[in-house]
Amino acid sequence: MPKAPLTTPASYEAALEELEQLVGLIESGQLPLEQLLTGYRQGAELLQFCRDKLQAVEQQVKVLDEGALKPWTPE
Repeated sequence: MPKAPLTTPASYEAALEELEQLVGLIESGQLPLEQLLTGYRQGAELLQFCRDKLQAVEQQVKVLDEGALKPWTPE
């Protein structure tokens, strides 16, 4: 597992995929303690990135649901 600082994922989907891979590595039980801690830290950062993205989308949906868009009616 690299010790490079976390780079911002390109998208929510990329972050989620990376997080899933990381969880798989951690759950394998094959990593030394230091790498487990590094993986946990990276996972926490990825999780926060995903939560932030979801919160932004939820806020956009809330704005749309509050009437920012008018219902479409066929002519």
